[in-house]
Amino acid sequence: MTRAAPTRPVRIGPRAAAALVLVTLIGIAAFGWPLLADRQSGLAHSQDAPWLFAALLPLLVAVVVATIADQGMDAKAVAMLGVLAAVGAALRPLGAGTAGLEPMFFLMVLSGRVLGPGFGFVLGSVTMFASALLTGGVGPWMPFQMLALGWFSLGAGLLPGATGVPPRRIRGRAELAMLAAYGFLGSFAYGTVMNLQGWVLLQGMGQGISFHPGDPVPENLTRFLAYCVATSLGWDLGRAALTVVLTFALGGTLLRALRRATRKAAFDAPVSFDSAAGSGPGHAPDRVQADT
Repeated sequence: MTRAAPTRPVRIGPRAAAALVLVTLIGIAAFGWPLLADRQSGLAHSQDAPWLFAALLPLLVAVVVATIADQGMDAKAVAMLGVLAAVGAALRPLGAGTAGLEPMFFLMVLSGRVLGPGFGFVLGSVTMFASALLTGGVGPWMPFQMLALGWFSLGAGLLPGATGVPPRRIRGRAELAMLAAYGFLGSFAYGTVMNLQGWVLLQGMGQGISFHPGDPVPENLTRFLAYCVATSLGWDLGRAALTVVLTFALGGTLLRALRRATRKAAFDAPVSFDSAAGSGPGHAPDRVQADT
């Protein structure tokens, strides 16, 4: 019996890794700069935040371009990216605006798991961009959502046991449980990160939960945690619970489908030439095939 070829994620080349690290560092600064801004600097005012839209969007595009330039994504990977992003974008409106239910998150977990952290980051960012265009949710918050969902999908690709042989490789119920746990915690992390972006823009909500520009970071973080509990805990819980339910209900089937498609695509397979015997009339021409 022939054993199926192992599933290999889309690799991250040096330029793609550098672009990913750069956009991550800038993203962290973009989310956290108000906490460190001085009261007299003018940086902590809400009208100064939208400039980040123009700064972050080209950097997110640069990650995609660098991944393609490093040959980490060939035509087959780009096609799969387009299909998965379209499916994710179509899933988002099904639950958007209803208690935080967003079915696209479980797809990001499974795709990042099978296709790797680099592909996961690009997929999360592109999916959020496409869904924003689809739902009309374009605004200064969109690059932050693209970053947050990209990080969410990237984290799924970094979970242990994706490749190798048992006992290092994790499959079956243990894998679904791990992915469900990650989806649950990651859904809260996504909501918390996005709260940080929106919280600094809202003023006058009360001394206990409002952002106070220039105050010590521990005091503002205490108010931020109170803000999260008071305003978004229920929404994050709905997102997390739906991700867990869909992962257990559909995860096994979708993981097998993604891995089968990845094996057939053979993203990292080198190209070789198989010469047919002879070169005269009636002989088959040379054919190109991928080593698997």
